[in-house]
Amino acid sequence: MTRNRGITTVIVLLMSGMIVTAIALRATRRSERLAAPVSGSPGTQPDPEVKTTENLSGIVHLSAAQVSQFGVETGIAGPGRLHIDVTLPGEVALNADRVGHVVPRVSGVVRDVRKNLGDLVQRGEVMAVLESRELADITAAYLAALEHVSLAQSSFNREEQLRQKKISPEQDYIEAQNALAEAGIGLRMTEQKLRALGFSNDYIAKLPNRAEDAAVLYEMVAPFDATIIEKHISLGEVLHEESTAFVIADLSSVWVNLDVHQKDLSLIQPGQTAAIGVGNAAPGVEGRISFLEPMAEETNRTIHARVVIPNVDGKWCPGLFVTGRIAVQDVEVPVLVPNEALIMVNGKSCVFLKDGDAFRVLQVAAGRTNGALTEVTAGLARGMVYVIKGAFTLKSELGKPAGEN
Repeated sequence: MTRNRGITTVIVLLMSGMIVTAIALRATRRSERLAAPVSGSPGTQPDPEVKTTENLSGIVHLSAAQVSQFGVETGIAGPGRLHIDVTLPGEVALNADRVGHVVPRVSGVVRDVRKNLGDLVQRGEVMAVLESRELADITAAYLAALEHVSLAQSSFNREEQLRQKKISPEQDYIEAQNALAEAGIGLRMTEQKLRALGFSNDYIAKLPNRAEDAAVLYEMVAPFDATIIEKHISLGEVLHEESTAFVIADLSSVWVNLDVHQKDLSLIQPGQTAAIGVGNAAPGVEGRISFLEPMAEETNRTIHARVVIPNVDGKWCPGLFVTGRIAVQDVEVPVLVPNEALIMVNGKSCVFLKDGDAFRVLQVAAGRTNGALTEVTAGLARGMVYVIKGAFTLKSELGKPAGEN
């Protein structure tokens, strides 16, 4: 029994020694690893498991030379006037108040066409000539009525003289008087028909002395100074009263129909000034909103805001797509910054603040904007020095490893 106890004791002592030796060896290896050179030091290879840490402190250090090289400029935060605009798409259209349809007032055959598409015409200028049987009938009726009045007047004068001499009975005098009145009525009716065809009193007065063929020729004249934009007439064609031979338009002014969406309706009012431009070009002309259509378009559910603009040089061709910029608000704000000063960092609006020889990211709250300037409602106070130009360059420096700025 005593012998077994001795053997057990020896085994325990041997195992304890092995454990102590293992612990000592492990400690030695750990000390050697800790004493090894730092990764990246000369003569060593970087540990592939070690990742570079980015500069996430929000501070960028630049030398004076780098500031000049990057074009970084600073300014003092302060108040400003914010002009808020609404930009609307639109289309140039004819001034409907200055569009005319030239139609023949009598039917006839086209004998002469004197104007073509695109020609300029002046008021009263002859555009085409028709040979009209209808006009010949009306002219003949007028000349007959004129002759009838002349005969009735002569008969009345004779009866009046006989009545004064008490030779003719009273009844004959009254009949002559009635016949003259009826002839006058007939003459006036034919004169009205000629005036309805556009003939002047001077033309009608000279009609008895005109050549016979002139009585059948109808001249289509321009009602006002304009440009011919449509032509539907040719030699030998038969035109009727409802036929449109020419469409003319005064292009010295045109309409611009701007599409106002529902979200902007409360901002747009008649009388507002609209700067009209083509595409992204600078606005070329200004006009005032003269009319808001009461009905929305069925296709896009927009309201047309009409702007009348001058077009003396003819560059605003109907059919052009344009944009209209309308000033809807003009307010004074405590802090106003250029849009290029604002950057997004982690989804937040920020600016770079000048902090000694460094630039520090400052989170701000952006308010109203007009595309060039933005109101800052919180974060940036008046008097602070911030970066107004080159903010995006500084933001790119934030992504570089620390120490590389």
